[in-house]
Amino acid sequence: MVGAGLAGLHCATQLARAGHQVLLAERRPTLTGTVRTTGIFVRRTLEDFALPEEHLGPVIRRMVLYPPGLTGPVALTSDRDEYRVGDMGPLYVAAARDAVRAGVDLRLATRFTGLREGTYLLEDAAGPLPVRARFVVGADGARSRVARELGLSRNTRLLMGAEEVFPDPDPRVEPTFHCVVDPRVAPGYLAWVLRDGEHVHVGTAGHATRFPRGLYSALRDFSARAPGLEGVPRPASVEKRAGPIPVGGVLPRIAAPDGLLVGDAAGAVSPLTAGGLDPCLRLSGHAAAVLDEALRAGRVDALECYDGHALRARFRKRLLLRKGLDGLRTPALATSAFAVLRTPPGQALARRILFGNGSFPLP
Repeated sequence: MVGAGLAGLHCATQLARAGHQVLLAERRPTLTGTVRTTGIFVRRTLEDFALPEEHLGPVIRRMVLYPPGLTGPVALTSDRDEYRVGDMGPLYVAAARDAVRAGVDLRLATRFTGLREGTYLLEDAAGPLPVRARFVVGADGARSRVARELGLSRNTRLLMGAEEVFPDPDPRVEPTFHCVVDPRVAPGYLAWVLRDGEHVHVGTAGHATRFPRGLYSALRDFSARAPGLEGVPRPASVEKRAGPIPVGGVLPRIAAPDGLLVGDAAGAVSPLTAGGLDPCLRLSGHAAAVLDEALRAGRVDALECYDGHALRARFRKRLLLRKGLDGLRTPALATSAFAVLRTPPGQALARRILFGNGSFPLP
């Protein structure tokens, strides 16, 4: 297993609990050192997976959507607990603890460098570390080296995102997720302020080549006028996060005779909302079940049911909506889209997308 993010840790733990020998290689020396995701867990994830309560923020039921001028926003409130933000560093540590207890051999500061004649090449501080294994699982992010080595599909449609995070303990705050549709600060996506009474997340994402003055300039511009931050003291030092976000849907070919891909490496991210935590957990569990069957039966063809084409077919509507969001290239177009969003059908569609019962579609 290459990559100890949420996808790699979950898949490795499931395989170890099934009785298989698993080595999990992670290039970072610590799991808390670099966090790239906002860590938003949706209702279906919270309902279906046992996440440590102590590492989850307050419940969020309210979302506010803004046009470019920030006037005439559309507020949506759910009668259910829709979102919670995870403290991802401690969540990774807790998941790693579970993995090790299950029997996973976790190797930090260990890089995957390639595949040669059936041997997987790793490298740590002591030097090369060749490993013989029946399968390799790529959980190594949007730009997966495992995918390249196995000749599998690779992400080509990527957004780049960046955000700043700082503490804001205030029990009087109504936890709210603010989203701004403005191609000047988030071309092809959204800028956001998430304030839950414990932390503030301020970020933006979009197509890297379409930021007029670059991603970080767009984030600075947005932070200076972002909604929901009135009266919030900003500390001198904030946590900064950044990384690529695949939005092309599940990749067509995510399995080969020697292994498979999970998480961002498999493109398991919603093309529209860019939510990836629910897909990574569900697809990782599916991957573990497929590998368990292949190992127990000694049949490599068991991996054929781990089919990116079949999964991708479930994303047609979301891919179509992704094209629509990509097409909002001017503030005028984005403002016009809000005229539709303010109608009852527009709000019904927004509620279905943001508060719906759907989750990552498995076979």
